[in-house]
Amino acid sequence: MPGKNDGDATLTPAEILAETERKMDNTVAALKRELGTIRTGRATPALIENVSVDYYGVATPLNQIASISAPDARVIMVQPWDKQAMRDIEKSLMKSEMGFNPSNDGNVITVPIPPLTQERRQELVRVLKRKLEEGKVSIRNVRRDGVETLRRLEREKAISQDENHRGQDQLQKATDAHVKAVDEVGSSKETEIMQV
Repeated sequence: MPGKNDGDATLTPAEILAETERKMDNTVAALKRELGTIRTGRATPALIENVSVDYYGVATPLNQIASISAPDARVIMVQPWDKQAMRDIEKSLMKSEMGFNPSNDGNVITVPIPPLTQERRQELVRVLKRKLEEGKVSIRNVRRDGVETLRRLEREKAISQDENHRGQDQLQKATDAHVKAVDEVGSSKETEIMQV
């Protein structure tokens, strides 16, 4: 069968499992980075570093056009490398779903981080739960791809039925472990958000 899977016939179930686990690990790591952008009570550059700014007509992450620092727990400072981008950065920060109200002194944009209200905390927990579910779906999709590869190899007689079933069991165990890791990450982030 010509196409993208030409080299798969030489894959062993162990290699398929290793590749699937690597993809699941990457999914969990990406989710952790994304959760770093969900605001808790403390100021941290991660809250805004991926805010998309219209920089000369190109959507650019803020951390690629400015230096970002958090001198204390209540404020984030943004120093654009190009002063012409100040307005666009300020606009993008205001439009972000974080509810920021930045101020601009001509050189630096100051982003005060107000204390979270209980209502805002609950809203952030809803955002968190949505992102966690997206992460779990992504992990399950990786498992499905691995299972399909195993089934195809069995149909092509490259592996036995037993090897296919053993491989699928291992894929399920890896999936369960990664979903549990997502739940643990989510639980600690929720505690962080709800902490007053």
